[in-house]
Amino acid sequence: NTVVLENVFGPATLGKVENIDASYELIGRGSYSSSNTKIENAIFGIDRKTPLELFEARNSVRIAHIALADRYAASTLAKAEQQLRNAEEIYGRKSDKKSVIAAAREVVQTSEEARVMAVKQKAEEDAQARIAAEKRAAEDREAKARADAIAEVQRRKDAELARQQAEAAKAEALRMQQEAQQAAAAAARQQAEAEKASAAALAQQQAAQAAADQAARDRSAAQAQQRAAEAETEKARQAAAQAEAEKAQLRAQLLNQLNSILQTRDSARGLIVNMSDVLFDTGSYTLKPGAREKLAKISGIVLAHPGLSLQIEGHTDSVGGDEFNQQLSERRADSVRDFLAEQGVAPSTITAHGFGKTQPVASNDTAEGRQRNRRVELVVNGDAIGNATASAGPVAQR
Repeated sequence: NTVVLENVFGPATLGKVENIDASYELIGRGSYSSSNTKIENAIFGIDRKTPLELFEARNSVRIAHIALADRYAASTLAKAEQQLRNAEEIYGRKSDKKSVIAAAREVVQTSEEARVMAVKQKAEEDAQARIAAEKRAAEDREAKARADAIAEVQRRKDAELARQQAEAAKAEALRMQQEAQQAAAAAARQQAEAEKASAAALAQQQAAQAAADQAARDRSAAQAQQRAAEAETEKARQAAAQAEAEKAQLRAQLLNQLNSILQTRDSARGLIVNMSDVLFDTGSYTLKPGAREKLAKISGIVLAHPGLSLQIEGHTDSVGGDEFNQQLSERRADSVRDFLAEQGVAPSTITAHGFGKTQPVASNDTAEGRQRNRRVELVVNGDAIGNATASAGPVAQR
């Protein structure tokens, strides 16, 4: 199950040899990662004709199925499956490789959105199930406390009855013995028995009162336990609802604040701030003064809300070579990242990636479409606004 890769020098290879430290993880065949469920019917073995991205697209749909996206994010999963069929059709028509790769990457992105939505929905169902289980457990404890109290009262009644019977038997035996021994002292014995009976009655009355008092205390304790359990359940429900409401409120607040500076939209990946190419000169990756001003405002907003993560993604149009566009998109993303770090945003919370011309949002056949494709997108996410950092979108090679 182990695959070892090694670079091989060809006759025309240029450059020099460098040793690097590489990390790796050994997982079983058919697994997506060491922490994920095994992918059933996973596709292995890549021939030289089929693009790697198409294999990744096929497996991304399987991963979404494993995450139960067909139950919790059916429409998004259906969209991903349709996109996969389109990609397979493009590949079947023997279209150019770039079209196949672009279509396959679109499948991966949509499948990941379906998987993230499914994971979040299932987590909410699990939380509700836990709350219901805790409520049932509290009700069971209350019922047991009531049953124990009733059993204790009955036990005390039985004990009192046995004691009374024993006392009566003892008194009767003593009376008969005294009558047999001293017939002449019958009057005195009768008086003594009367006094004994009076004392026994008083003792019985006191014991009965004590039992009644204990039963009342037991009922009060059971009722207090019930009220405490109900209060804890309600407190947990309110805390969960408050947390979700605060996340939604903060997300809406951030969307409005960011949108007042640059065009911002909400998505499953997080809040996406769109910075068009007007922030840079043509072919340049140096930020214009106006761009620095806008980014300074954005950094102020981010610094006011700890726990947010930023993903900076650079994109270009199709004009120029692939290598030039890739490097330009990376450098523009790096420029934005470096400027935000200078403004005080923690570098550990920022990542920058370049995608070149591989992810257009409009046709490159028109000037307007090319202008829309020349952009830098800032993806803001984090648990504070309801997006886990690990659920971010695609990552390009640097």
